[in-house]
Amino acid sequence: MSSAAQPSRPPFTAPNPVIARQKMSLAILSACVLTMFVWSAIRPHDYFTWFLEVIPAILGIGILIVTYRRFQFTTLVYLLVSIHAAILMIGGHYTYAEMPVFNWIRDAFHLSRNHYDRLGHFAQGFVPAIITREFLLRTTPLKRSKTLNFLVLCVCEAFSALYELFEWRTAVAFGASADAFLGTQGDPWDTQWDMTFCLFGASVALLTLSRLHDRYLAGMPAAKP
Repeated sequence: MSSAAQPSRPPFTAPNPVIARQKMSLAILSACVLTMFVWSAIRPHDYFTWFLEVIPAILGIGILIVTYRRFQFTTLVYLLVSIHAAILMIGGHYTYAEMPVFNWIRDAFHLSRNHYDRLGHFAQGFVPAIITREFLLRTTPLKRSKTLNFLVLCVCEAFSALYELFEWRTAVAFGASADAFLGTQGDPWDTQWDMTFCLFGASVALLTLSRLHDRYLAGMPAAKP
């Protein structure tokens, strides 16, 4: 009696150890971000400002979740995104002009304003710089070069300008209700300072994290088409 032909089985593929370790890290980061989100939503300065400040973090994390099966970033990127989300949520809870620690710094060093918004815009360049660098290196023919760094800076500044346009239209639409969201603190050059700190943050990220980022990239699987 002849045996029926057995269907061929796909070759066994061992799970990528980098991705396996990453999933544990993502579980911890997710718990931290969720805890921060819940805290930020409990009696914030006002819920309108809280929503406007927190929505970029929600949208960004949502995009990373939806695209995770198709494209996994390095754990370094997810760590930086979590830190950036925390900065946004703290700003949403207190507003950028009234963050208590930076109020203390303002008073202790006799500064003219609360500079927490400067930290926020520094992060707005610092974190997207590494995200953009990774995306370009893994999905385009671009190599590590001055051209890559230039394009990363351009992308970060473009997003910063887009966010400033969003702030402008919000101010036009809601008037005085959006003052806490804008956080200009009477500075007529606040928009220019915000974009400058974004550029500064992106430059610092490329200068300080590129080698570390390359080590994280070394073990990542190829991006799916």
